[in-house]
Amino acid sequence: MGLHVDRVVTSGVFSLDGEDFDVDNNIWIIGDERDVIVVDAAHDHRPIIERIGGRRVKAVICSHAHNDHINAAAQLAEATDSPIWLHPDDTMLWEVVYPDRRVDDALSDGQRITIAGDDLVVLHTPGHSPGGVCLHAPSIATVFSGDTLFNGGPGATGRSFSDRQVLINSIERQLGGLEDGTLVNTGHGESTTIGDELPNIAAWRAESTDDDG
Repeated sequence: MGLHVDRVVTSGVFSLDGEDFDVDNNIWIIGDERDVIVVDAAHDHRPIIERIGGRRVKAVICSHAHNDHINAAAQLAEATDSPIWLHPDDTMLWEVVYPDRRVDDALSDGQRITIAGDDLVVLHTPGHSPGGVCLHAPSIATVFSGDTLFNGGPGATGRSFSDRQVLINSIERQLGGLEDGTLVNTGHGESTTIGDELPNIAAWRAESTDDDG
C-alpha cells in the first residue's frame, strides 16, 4: 500500500531576534492506516490529532527548532504518548521554547526512520539553523524540507544561527543528487520539485547578501 501523506496547516507567530511574524505552517503526517510520524508540530496540536485520527504516532520529528515548528510538539507528544526527535545542533533553539523539557531522541545525518514498512532518510541540512534536517522518502519520491528549501529558493537566513552560503551548500550536497521529479514538501507554502529548484543554485550563490525574510 505504501506511504500516505497528509498535510495540516496551522497559523501562529514566528519569533526570533526580538521580532514577531505571522506565519502559516505545514505539518506533515506520514504513514499508513495504523502508524504515522508527524513532521513539525506547529502552533496547535488539536487539528493535528484530528487528522491523525487514532493512529499510533511513532515520533514527533522536528525539521528544526524555530518556535513556529515546535510550539505544539510537547502537547502533541503528551497527547499521543510519543517521543520528540530533533538534531542536537538545534538544542539552544529548543531550550528557548522548552527550558524544562528535553527532546527524547537525537536525529543524525543518514539515520533511517522506519514507518509503515518504509524507510525515511534523515539529511542534515544546516544553514537556516544549525540542526536543520530534511527527510527523504525514496519510495514515494518525496523530500520533506522544513525550512531548508521552499518553492522559489532556499529558506530564510540573515538571522541568528543562520548562514546563506552554508544553506546553499547543504541543499547542493544533500538534495542535489535526488531525481528531478522528487516532490519537495516544504515547511511553509506550496510544494515544488527538485527539478524546479536545483538548477537555480548558481543564481542563489550570486546573490550578494543574506535575505532577512
